[in-house]
Parts: sequence; structure tokens; C-alpha cells
Amino acid sequence: MTFKQNFKLPLTKKTKILLLTATTGTAALTLYTNTTTTDSFTNKITSPIHAVPRSSRAISTIALTIADYKLSLRNLPVNSDSYYQKLSEVHLRSAKRILKLCEENKGFYVKAGQFVASLKQVPQEYSLMLSSLQDQAVPCSFKDIKQVLQSNLGRDLKNIFLSFDEQPVAAASIAQVHHAILKDHQEVAVKVQYPGLESQMKIDITTMSFLSKSVAWLFPDYRFNWLVTEFREVISSELDFIQEARNSEKTGKNFKNNKFVRIPRVFWELTTCQVLTMQFCWGHKVDDVEFMKETRINPIKVAKALVEIFAEMIFVHGFVHGDPHPGNILVSPEGPNGFTLVILDHGIYKQLDEGFRQDYCQLWKAMILQDTHKIQQLGKGLGVGKYAKYLPVIFLGRTMNSKAILGKGMSDEEKSSLKQELNYLKVDDLFSFMESLPPDFLTILRTDGLLRSVIRKLGAPQNVRLLAYVKYAIRGLSPKLSPESDSSMKVTFSRLRTNASYLQLRLFLGKNAYNSHR
Repeated sequence: MTFKQNFKLPLTKKTKILLLTATTGTAALTLYTNTTTTDSFTNKITSPIHAVPRSSRAISTIALTIADYKLSLRNLPVNSDSYYQKLSEVHLRSAKRILKLCEENKGFYVKAGQFVASLKQVPQEYSLMLSSLQDQAVPCSFKDIKQVLQSNLGRDLKNIFLSFDEQPVAAASIAQVHHAILKDHQEVAVKVQYPGLESQMKIDITTMSFLSKSVAWLFPDYRFNWLVTEFREVISSELDFIQEARNSEKTGKNFKNNKFVRIPRVFWELTTCQVLTMQFCWGHKVDDVEFMKETRINPIKVAKALVEIFAEMIFVHGFVHGDPHPGNILVSPEGPNGFTLVILDHGIYKQLDEGFRQDYCQLWKAMILQDTHKIQQLGKGLGVGKYAKYLPVIFLGRTMNSKAILGKGMSDEEKSSLKQELNYLKVDDLFSFMESLPPDFLTILRTDGLLRSVIRKLGAPQNVRLLAYVKYAIRGLSPKLSPESDSSMKVTFSRLRTNASYLQLRLFLGKNAYNSHR
């Protein structure tokens, strides 16, 4: 869903004074940021010093971006073709500027860029430009990694491992992974957090928050605080490897009977807040189509299995992996089905509120049945109010009363009508919509956006995603029964009723498709 945006950026004398104050004030602020006792004395000294140029770069980049929008769009009539053409050009220049900032500052700025790139709510120029950060990570020297390992595990590496590869097999913005073999010959993957990250995170988040609040104070039309708050929560949970290990085990239990999924086992005796030791699992990125062709794995079947796994997470378990980009999901040519999906990196999870989970299941059922009254009713409950009519556009790619076949997109007439309607929406409408969404909804939107991207790369039709969502939305509305504690008759009856509801929806979709071709 794309909202056209109306920028009004007055670069006044007050703005210039504030930006000058911010440049010096933030740098000074970082010098007094507290660090945790787990950081070394060296990191306590060097982190604030390194923060000065990082914070200055961030503030100067934002100041230049604000000026660019103001100067480029002045005297252009709002909502005119020339305005939107120039706006797109400024978006692109600004996105390049932000990308350069992330690449120079590295660390949490790269992570923040990746986070923004995964959101559908930002202009396309930003999401496309910043998506290049997904594969950018410079490994840390093994000397520093070894210090983290030994201080956390309390022993010399040679007393724990038969061999330990000093070259990482993977590197990300906050940690890198090494292949190793234990004394009992078990292969493991050891994820090690970069040193000094916690103090650096405090400094970077402080800078980002300061910039966000400053821009919001100067320009009331721009309310970015929800984005910084969401990112802070995400990154804080991702730094705790103990929590990641717990998330991994919980997901493993949820999918213990699923033959398509493999969750690496955690070695708890070699796991701390900064070191995570897991079973080593081999595979290629889930969007590596060439590898699938070489190993005769059907990409469409992989897409179907992938989306069903995440649909089950969302609609049934309510425990959702929040970062399903291709690097976190591997395809392994093993298992009874010719392949297995290995899910990695369990640092970012969201436990959905049970009421929200139920409403979200109901929403998908209502959207498929085009029950406009129910959609509006659920929209109020979800906090989106008058914007509920756009939910089918966001998730199904069609309007609430569309006559198009599900998954086939809108007709030219519907596109034209929707475009006209969106032209009347201002950026304030977009922010009102975003601020009204519960945090659970933001997680769903981000995860869904990443899944759509992977499905597209695998060449699968979007119907694969839609049908899986419908199937698990119906299952999510069924009572949660256990074969161990509930009678077999009760469990069987519940399954039959669920299957009947799903079949009813499939027949409804088939009937609509038939009628549209007549």
C-alpha cells in the first residue's frame, strides 16, 4: 500500500540553531552514557570516543536530508505531477545518503537500515536502496572474538573444542558464526557477539532517539518515535543470546511433529548472553534457486512449505519469528521430502497477544469472504478505525469490494479508483494509521513483507501464501486440543470441523473464480 506524501519542511533559524546544538550536545551526551559491567575497561573508554564522529555523521546527514526536502520541493504545487516527480528524486537522493551513513557507521546503523528496508510503510526508494545492507557485514578479528569466547566460557578453547575454524562461516551486524567440532566429535555452530556492543547500542539508540524527537518537535507532521521504539525493543532482545536459545527451543517444540522444519539443538553448557552454541546444520539460503535446480528441489514446494511454517507460527502458535530474511532460513537436501527448511537466528520473536491472534484469524476469514461489516468491526477492535477498509489492499492486493479473483490483482478500473482515493490522503493519515496499529500488527506486517519477497524470488504465485494463510487462520480459530489430554473423539471432531470450514472457504473462492470468467 502506498500513500503519497505531503512534505512541509520549514528550515527556519530555529532549525539551524537546534541542529548545531544537537551536533555538539549529542556528542557530549554520549561521553556520559553508562556501560555495563560486562564490558571491558577498554571498551568503556573507547566506545564514547568512537561515538562522537558516528553521532556527528548521523546528525549532519539528517540535517542535509531535511534541507534537501525543503529546498527541492519549495514553490511546487502540492499533489501536482511535478511535485511527486521531484519528491521521488529527493527520496532516492536521501536514501543513498542514509545508505552511506549506515555503511560508514556500521554496527547498529546497519541493523537499523535493514529494519527500515523490511518495512512496507516507508517510500519504495528507501526500502530498495537500504535492502543492499542485508548482506553487508565485516567480520571481527579472531583475536577479539577469542577474548569474548574465553571470558564467557571460562576455559581455553583447546580444552573445549577438537577444532575451531577461525574464519567465520557467517557474519552479521551484531555477531558472527564459527564452525567447530567438540571433543566428542559433534559439529557445532558457535555464534559470538562482537565486543562492546551493549555500550555502543546505548549510544547509538540515544542518538537515533534524539534525532527522532528533534525532527518530530520541529515538524509535527512527522512522527517517527514508533519506529525508534520498535527498533530499540527488537535490538535489545537480539543481544541476549540466552533469550535466543529459549526462543529456539520453544519453536522446536512447536514444530516437533513437522517433517519440513529443523531447528538446531542448543548446547546449553556452552551458551551465555554473548555466546550461543548450536548444532551445525548445512544448507543454502532459501532463495538460492540455482542450488535447488542443481539438487532437483522444487522451489514452488519450498515456497509452500515456508509459508505454511510461518502461517502456523502466526495464526496457531502466536509465537512469530520476526526476521525471516533468506540468510536466516536454509534449504537442506535432506529429509523424507527431499528437502528440509532449517530456521536460524531466533533472536527476534514476538509473542502475540491472544486476543490479537484471534482477531487476526477472524480478519483473514472476513477478508476472504469479503465481509465488509466484519472487517470494519475488527478494524475498530485492532485500533485502525476508518483505515480498516485498506486492510484487504495491504494483505490481499485488492479493495474491500473487489470483483477480481483472489491473487490476480485489481482491474485497471479498481486501480484508478484506489489511486484517486489515495491522492486525498496526506502523510498525516499515514502516520495516524501507523500509530494506531498495535505493536503485534507491526511485527506481522514486517514478517509478511519479508515472506512475500522470498516467495516472489522462488517464482511461486501469491496464491500459495493466501491459501496457506486462510488454512491456518481457520485452524487458529479452532479450540486448542491435545491428543494426550483430550479424548480421541473430541480431537477428531475438532479436526473434521476445521477441515470443513477450510473446504467451505476453498469452495467459495472457486465459485468466485468461476463467476468472474463467465
